[in-house]
Amino acid sequence: MAAGFPTPPPDQWRESAVKALKDKPLESLLHLDADNLLVRPLYADATGITPLFAPRPTDAEGRSWDLRTQVEGDDPETVNAAVLTDLEGGAASVILSGGVLADSEPLGRALANVALELAAVGLDAGLDGPEAANALAVVAKGAPRAKLMFHMDPIGSWAVNGGSPRAIADHVGLAANTAARHAGAYPDATFFLASGRAVHEAGGSAGQELGFLAACVAAYAKAGQDAGLTAEQALKATVLGLSVDAEYFDSLAKVRALRIVWASMMKAFGLDLPANIEARSSRRMLASRDPWPNLLRLTAAGFAGAVGGADAVVLDGFTRASGRPDAFARRQARNTQIVLMEEAHIGRVDDPAAGSWFLDSRTHDVAEAGWAEFQRIEREGGVLASLKGGAIQMRVASSRASLQAAYDNGGKQIIGVTKFVDPDVRSAPVETSTPVAAVATVDACRPLTPFRFAAAFEEANS
Repeated sequence: MAAGFPTPPPDQWRESAVKALKDKPLESLLHLDADNLLVRPLYADATGITPLFAPRPTDAEGRSWDLRTQVEGDDPETVNAAVLTDLEGGAASVILSGGVLADSEPLGRALANVALELAAVGLDAGLDGPEAANALAVVAKGAPRAKLMFHMDPIGSWAVNGGSPRAIADHVGLAANTAARHAGAYPDATFFLASGRAVHEAGGSAGQELGFLAACVAAYAKAGQDAGLTAEQALKATVLGLSVDAEYFDSLAKVRALRIVWASMMKAFGLDLPANIEARSSRRMLASRDPWPNLLRLTAAGFAGAVGGADAVVLDGFTRASGRPDAFARRQARNTQIVLMEEAHIGRVDDPAAGSWFLDSRTHDVAEAGWAEFQRIEREGGVLASLKGGAIQMRVASSRASLQAAYDNGGKQIIGVTKFVDPDVRSAPVETSTPVAAVATVDACRPLTPFRFAAAFEEANS
C-alpha cells in the first residue's frame, strides 16, 4: 500500500510563502473583490469552511444539462432552418428573438416541424413579452404537454432600456395576467424569467447580480398572486437567469450560491421548490477586434455553468461583440457544449465543486453578498422603486469602476486585447440585423447600459 503524502502545517506554509514573497508582506496575497469579499491565498479545514453540496436536482432527458441555443432573425424560413439545424445538431431547447415573434403567423412558420412536446421553445421579446407569449400560445395549439418557456422579464428589459412605453408596473401586471391566462392550458410551461443579467452586463458584481435576481423573483411572485396565481404556481413557473464568464471559479460559485439564495426564499414562502437555473454566457467579457480568443472565454463560461449545476446553459456565438452570429458561430457555440458534455463528461458528477475549501467558502460568501443586496433592495421599496431612485444603478456603477480599474492597472488581463495581442487578426463574418426601433418612453429610469471591458482598449489601439 502506497504511503500518503504528509499534510504540512499552516506555519510551514507561512514560512515558505514569506520566503517566496521576498520583500512583499504576506498580506499582499489577500485581496477584496467588487463585493468587498476577502479572497485568501490558502483555504483549509483549519479555516472553518462549512462543507456544501449544491447539485442540480434532476437531469435533462438523461443528459447532464439542457443544451440551449439562441436563434435570432426576422425571416421565418431562415429562422426555421437554423432552429432545426440546432436541434438536429444536439441542442435540446432553443430561445427565439427578432421579428419572427411579432405575430403567431411568422412564429408558426419559424417553428414548422418542431415538436414542442419534445423540444422546449423560449422567447426573448423584451417588453413585448406578453404579445410574443400570446403568439407562442397560439402556435402550440393548446397542447398541454408543450414545453414552452415564455421568459417574460419586463423588469430586466426596463432596466436595460431605461424606460418603457407604459408604466413599468403595468408591464409587470400584464406579464402576470398573461401567465395566469395560459397557465391552465400549458401546465408544463414556465412564464417568468427573473434574471440578474442586466446587472452583470452593466458591470455589476456577483452579489449585486444575485440580489437583483432575487428581487425580481419577489416582484414576479407578488404580481402573479395579484393576477390569480398561487405563490407556488408563480414561483414554479419562474426561470432564474444568470451570467457566467471566463472567471470560471467565481461563475460556478455564483451558480451554486443561487441555490442557497433560492432555498432561503422558498423557506420564506413556506415552499419546497427546486431552482430552475438558466446560465447564459457573458457578453461583457467578449472582444470585437480579435474574436477568436472568445472561443476560449465561452468554453470557460460553459464549463462554469455546467460544473456550477445550471439546469440549462446558453452560449453566445464568438462573434457576438461584432454583430449577430452567423451559422458557423452558432455551430461553434453548440459544439462547445457538446464537447463539454459528451467528451469531457463535465456533468457526470452531481456537484464537482463540493469539498473544495475555496469553492465552498466562495459559494457561501457570494450567497451572503447576494442575500444582503436583496434585503437592501427590499428596504428601498423593492426592485422597481430602487431602479427608479437610481440606487441599484449607483452600486453597479461603483462595481464597474472597481473592475475597470483592475484592467487599467494590469491587475486583470484580457487575452488578445491587453495581453498576447495578435497584430494580424483574422476577421470573422456576422449576419446583418435590423436595428431595434426606439419606443416612446413613459416610465423612465437610469439605464443599466451593457458594455464590454475590451471596448476601451480596442478603441485606444485602433
